[in-house]
Amino acid sequence: MGAFRATSILAGFFTLTVPLMPVQALLLRVSPSGARRFPNWYHRRVCRLFGIKLHIDGAVMSDKPVLLISNHTSWLDIPVLSAVAPLSFVAKKEVGRWPFVSSLARLQRTVFVDRERRSAVGETTNEIMARLATGDTVVLFAEGTSSDGNRVLPFKTSLFAAAKPPGKTGAAPAVRSDVVVQTLSIVYTRLHGVPINRSARPMVGWFGDMEMQSHAWELLKAGPLDVRIRISPPIPLDSFADRKDLARRSEDQIRENVVRLLRGYPDDMPISVTAPAAEARTTPRQQSSGSLFR
Repeated sequence: MGAFRATSILAGFFTLTVPLMPVQALLLRVSPSGARRFPNWYHRRVCRLFGIKLHIDGAVMSDKPVLLISNHTSWLDIPVLSAVAPLSFVAKKEVGRWPFVSSLARLQRTVFVDRERRSAVGETTNEIMARLATGDTVVLFAEGTSSDGNRVLPFKTSLFAAAKPPGKTGAAPAVRSDVVVQTLSIVYTRLHGVPINRSARPMVGWFGDMEMQSHAWELLKAGPLDVRIRISPPIPLDSFADRKDLARRSEDQIRENVVRLLRGYPDDMPISVTAPAAEARTTPRQQSSGSLFR
């Protein structure tokens, strides 16, 4: 039964996706606003096809440019977040070479980061600032990798350099004064309507040296999922002193929200959340390649 479910979903996915790729390619050329909105419409249908039920607290601002900072658990985060609002992602340049996935990423106007070239930071800064200058929402997976879903890894402050540069970066576009920062916390909570416990949650997470095709097949076989998403109120980007301040405050907020979502704590219940020690930031499995930023 699981194999039939996965086969049916994949058949439906390619039947939906392939004919719509030229539509998005055309929108990129003739209608920038349409090219922003169309992937949101498309991914809502992908989530429905996959059997993913979204429970969303809060909303991404639609009338201001937004830097959306999120934790990262699975390849499923891409369609799930894309179904929440019109947005684009920041991903490592290697994603641009993945078969088929690279085409989808480019159609969604992904910003690719070359982490091997320090000089590329300026180029990435220019592109992110240009996107924000046109009113886009840009997603940054600030952990720099994906986790097993049971924790939030320490944020990499270097990833914030493009969003909050120390000074003017060459010919970088001027930063709009109305750019805001919002955090998004994502937790996969139920499978077939049954709560996912700590030991089972890594089944959803795609991390370490997991191979994407086999992981996707097993996850699609498993059944429908519920995902909880919490989006913070907006804070002006100008209110953060520097990239380290932006990383620290957003990490604290996302970690607290993830703990609340994992444990079902109410918002008014005080909790103490401690970031993992520096030496425990990643396990050997989490250091290898695979995710958008790994």
